[in-house]
Amino acid sequence: MTNFLPFSRPTIDEATIASVADTLRSGWITSGPRVIEFEKQLSNYFGGRPVRTFNSGTCTMEIALRIAGIGAGDEVITTPISWVATANVILEVGATQVFADIDPVTRNLDLDRVEAAITTRTKAIIPVYLAGRPLDMDRLYQIASRYKLRVIEDAAQAIGSSWQGKPIGSFGDFVSFSFQANKNITTSEGGALVLNNMDEAILAEKYRLQGVSRSGWDGIDVDVLGGKYNMTDIAAAIGLGQFSQLDKITAQHVHVYAVHFKTLGADFEEKTGAQLPPEDFENTNWHLFQIVLPDTITRPQFMERMKAFNIGVGFHYAPIHLFKLYRDLGFREGMFPIAERVGRQIVSLPMFYAMTEEDVERTCAAMREVLQA
Repeated sequence: MTNFLPFSRPTIDEATIASVADTLRSGWITSGPRVIEFEKQLSNYFGGRPVRTFNSGTCTMEIALRIAGIGAGDEVITTPISWVATANVILEVGATQVFADIDPVTRNLDLDRVEAAITTRTKAIIPVYLAGRPLDMDRLYQIASRYKLRVIEDAAQAIGSSWQGKPIGSFGDFVSFSFQANKNITTSEGGALVLNNMDEAILAEKYRLQGVSRSGWDGIDVDVLGGKYNMTDIAAAIGLGQFSQLDKITAQHVHVYAVHFKTLGADFEEKTGAQLPPEDFENTNWHLFQIVLPDTITRPQFMERMKAFNIGVGFHYAPIHLFKLYRDLGFREGMFPIAERVGRQIVSLPMFYAMTEEDVERTCAAMREVLQA
């Protein structure tokens, strides 16, 4: 039998492994010089904007909401198609999440529906860049400016993506990235938040470490309610090694993405009834290759049949508003029909840096057989 082809697999080179070992030997394994260096390199990449790193790409969004002053009585608009953290952080700060349906082609927020959902209580938008694909950033920020809204970009999957030649994170408002294990670059677990100025960066530092601020040798004070969200030097050592290869990793993902289209051929959608993602090779790092299955097969059936070919398949994501937590808040089927259809039938095929063209061909051949059976 052929070897199992996983949905995702990180590639950590020997130099990065050696750097982690050096960090462990150094005696400084919590936040220290490697975290500082990682933040410096990220800031340079994002055009000099302040960057602070954290132990996840979830707390980054919560902290951005807190810095923006979002809380009880405020509404925040986001998408139903994301990892549940995107909506949970809104509840964490005491605000009300408002969902808007998605565009059926890009599977990102439909900005017409976003604008229609704005009320006098709306204070922010959290757009999600599914598979690393940005929205129409010009229109997003035109809407934000018109209604005086903050934007917390959930760019968890989008490091290496761009808009009109500018890296995502180098412009805009708050921008949150994830370095979780299946992202294009990883720190095993971790995240980064791009901020607008040093005042916000200082506040972010307080929020990530129990609200503490220091002055001198023994001066300490706490003036905000912070948590324990700091990144370790061990994680930063991995991040530095990964980040040094970002351009190479992004180029490989785009190449693998293009090979899928070449291998599947122009008749794939017609013959199978499945919907492919957009053929956009300019702006996106293509963290994922996702198709929406036809209604002739359920997602569990597809995943089980692909498993029989020894191929791993994931799905990103189930509709957030249909989880019990959100049903208990009043959400029901039929409220966001496009998100519900996509969320029911979307699958993520194997996609990672070390994939070969032969891996893609194997996946595509199995998929055709499963869908045309």
